[in-house]
Amino acid sequence: MNILSQDTWQHLQEEHRERCDRLVNDHLDRRFRGKKHPVFDFLFEYYPVRPAHLRRWHPGAGVWLAGEPEHSGWRDYHRREGLIGLDLVGFLERRGSAVDYIRDLLERTHTNPAHFDCFGLHEWAMVYRSDSHRHDLPLRLGAAGTDAVVEKHRIRCTHYDAYRFFTEPARPLNLKVLQREDQPENDQAGCVHATMDLYKWAAKLGPLVPGELFLDTFELARDARILDMEASPYDVRGHGFGVVAIETAAGKSEYVERQRKLSQRAQPIRIRLASLISAAQSTRLLG
Repeated sequence: MNILSQDTWQHLQEEHRERCDRLVNDHLDRRFRGKKHPVFDFLFEYYPVRPAHLRRWHPGAGVWLAGEPEHSGWRDYHRREGLIGLDLVGFLERRGSAVDYIRDLLERTHTNPAHFDCFGLHEWAMVYRSDSHRHDLPLRLGAAGTDAVVEKHRIRCTHYDAYRFFTEPARPLNLKVLQREDQPENDQAGCVHATMDLYKWAAKLGPLVPGELFLDTFELARDARILDMEASPYDVRGHGFGVVAIETAAGKSEYVERQRKLSQRAQPIRIRLASLISAAQSTRLLG
């Protein structure tokens, strides 16, 4: 048993909360003022994670807390030999099928061949030949210019949760028809959205994921989201962001370079999340 004294875990919890506050305070301030943000609100609206979820520190499986932590009143925690820790058996009994799916998806995403040739065209396919856009932002090249970029490229999206937002005219332009049930077969480590989704999977794994790892996934998702929007057809310069002009050779090169760096950052996080699941499942089998 990895036992943390009350002083130790209180220090770790406070560090976590301070780091979280630095990451989310701007969002909370905007929300208080009723001000929307076209780039960062996505991290709390598309992904069902509230700032309060991020601020909640979990020690992770196999770590036991001395004293009287607030965790004693949280779901999936129990007392054992005077200590508070994750009720691993109860958690896996309640969330087992979801945990199995997440492990399979993470492991297969890691081993599937990585691709760096999509150039972020999924966002362009979401507005192709449509007057209805997901974001209240101007199109950098206008509607006709945006449609022309889509028509000059072969779309190679591998991520179902991007593909499902394609406009009807854009779907036949994708290299492959994607289905939800085929996601583990298609997701791959080069995909910016698969990188962002590590934040979602960490949230779904809940107390299995130590607090610092959860915040790591959030920071990674935030940086991936920036690239996603800077390379999109939307003009985000009015919000302090740049442009990755993927319709040009230079823009494609920049996109791939940043995409690769995000993928490299994601790999150890993806491996660690899968390893946490594997270790938890093995511990449960061993009793």
